[in-house]
Amino acid sequence: MSKHLVIAEAHGPVTVLTLNRPEALNALSRDLVAELADRLEDVAADATVRAVVLTGSAKVFCAGADIGEIPRMREASPLAPLPFDRLFVTMAAMRIPTIAAVRGPAFGGGCELVLACDTAIAVRSARFAVPEVKLGVIPGGGGTQRLVHAIGKAKAMRMLLTGSPVDAEWAFAAGLIADLVDDDDVVARAIGLGEQIASNAPSAVAFAADSARRVHELPLHQGLAHERRNFHLALGTSDASEGVAAFTDRRTPVFTGR
Repeated sequence: MSKHLVIAEAHGPVTVLTLNRPEALNALSRDLVAELADRLEDVAADATVRAVVLTGSAKVFCAGADIGEIPRMREASPLAPLPFDRLFVTMAAMRIPTIAAVRGPAFGGGCELVLACDTAIAVRSARFAVPEVKLGVIPGGGGTQRLVHAIGKAKAMRMLLTGSPVDAEWAFAAGLIADLVDDDDVVARAIGLGEQIASNAPSAVAFAADSARRVHELPLHQGLAHERRNFHLALGTSDASEGVAAFTDRRTPVFTGR
């Protein structure tokens, strides 16, 4: 393809990935989804990157799945992988934290992208929806599961069963997003958050994120055991020794990721 459907920009230790299909409101075509998965895999393999910001072009985060892809999915076997399976598997396996920076609508698959990120920031004019029932289908990228985990059953059911959009204030109060910003400089704010994350020990950040992501996958006693495992792994790193030494010496630590 001559046009990049995902633009990658480095901002020190933070990489910004921008969905770049503005003529279709950044709808998730098969090609865009594949390119985003490729870019995330590239970032995951780059030891200099310590946080990822995911955003959309043209003041739109993502209008959802490309409707033109639905006939192809209907013709496929029910057991065949969906076009976005690889993307969400890649996001779930990222050791680097992911931050959604939301402007405008995040509908359908766009809302699922926000849910798949570790945290999210949005402008006050942003809107969120999982409107699939209006088309006679349901979310297929984890929306029914991650939405309940994120905001609880009652609020998730309201969104899932009505398909109606909610505004950013409602999403913030519900816990779907972590921060609201008044202006449209949400990407800069997300980069700033990424830089805060990047200032910490990379291995500790990865272990903390890994433990937190397991909270809805494991019973409490198993989750606590997994946390204890990661605690001991983090304790054995050079960064842990550096962090303690820097605290004792009253200096800024220099973390290497080892």
